[in-house]
Amino acid sequence: MLNILSRPPMYDQEAVQPMRDELIAVGFTELLTPNDVEKALNVNDDKIVLVMINSVCGCAAGSARPGVSLALQNEIIPDKLYTVFAGQERDAVDKVREYIKGFPPSSPSIALFKNGELLYFMRRMDIEGFTAEHISNNLKQVFNELCSAKGPSITPEQFAQVMHAKACGSKIPLFKG
Repeated sequence: MLNILSRPPMYDQEAVQPMRDELIAVGFTELLTPNDVEKALNVNDDKIVLVMINSVCGCAAGSARPGVSLALQNEIIPDKLYTVFAGQERDAVDKVREYIKGFPPSSPSIALFKNGELLYFMRRMDIEGFTAEHISNNLKQVFNELCSAKGPSITPEQFAQVMHAKACGSKIPLFKG
């Protein structure tokens, strides 16, 4: 869904849709505006919220998205799953980054919050060069430590049907609107 507030997306929307769909298929909800981010993170309900900053890069395709998807097959997972897309809904991404204090911008990345406070942050440097299984194992350990919601996010049968988008940013057409 195209949602331009003040800055246009960097990449063609149709070209990145499979990268969005991959996370939606495992239970994520997209945050498309700064207001969406505020509604999701600026709450005091003691729920653990996972936010993945999605990206068109190769490490998002090869490690981050498959790794977080696999981790969500765990018996214990975060209460809520959200995603924003770097280079697409840029204002929403900037708003998420305001909640990630003490770290430079990083995409892809995975953050866990409770009551709007950052509990855990997996930066691009913690993703790039690692396998999806490594990412998944790290996240499962964090989920087991910090979370209490019952997993998995989708059934194993549904998970087997998830299509992983393997395109890399260098092959994605730029937005021409």
